[in-house]
Amino acid sequence: MMERSKKEQGRTAGIDKGLFILKTLLFSYILTGGFLLLLALLLYKFSLSEKIVSVCIIGIYIIASLFSGFVTGKKMGNRKFLWGLLMGGLYFLVLVAVSLAVNHSLKDVAANFFTVLALCACSGMLGAMVS
Repeated sequence: MMERSKKEQGRTAGIDKGLFILKTLLFSYILTGGFLLLLALLLYKFSLSEKIVSVCIIGIYIIASLFSGFVTGKKMGNRKFLWGLLMGGLYFLVLVAVSLAVNHSLKDVAANFFTVLALCACSGMLGAMVS
């Protein structure tokens, strides 16, 4: 039986971590989609105000980032807060990229850019630290 070199093992571990991060990020967006569908149903049934919908959307971002940070913190074990911060930041970057692709401008993103970035990053970090 041949043992793999440390370099190959390190590369394989890095690929495994990258795939895990992508899977967790994908699931957090599936969770976001489910919550947004529920919010759309509530908006349809109860004619919620724009202010309530905005608060709920930010809450959904926080919950999804918290979830992704929690799961990543459980998996990675050490330096949990950094992994959670990374997951919250990646979650936010994908939000920005999708918003840019749909709207073709930063107008809607720029209004609450730093607030939403801070909320996503901090909630991801909190989720990882709690795990």
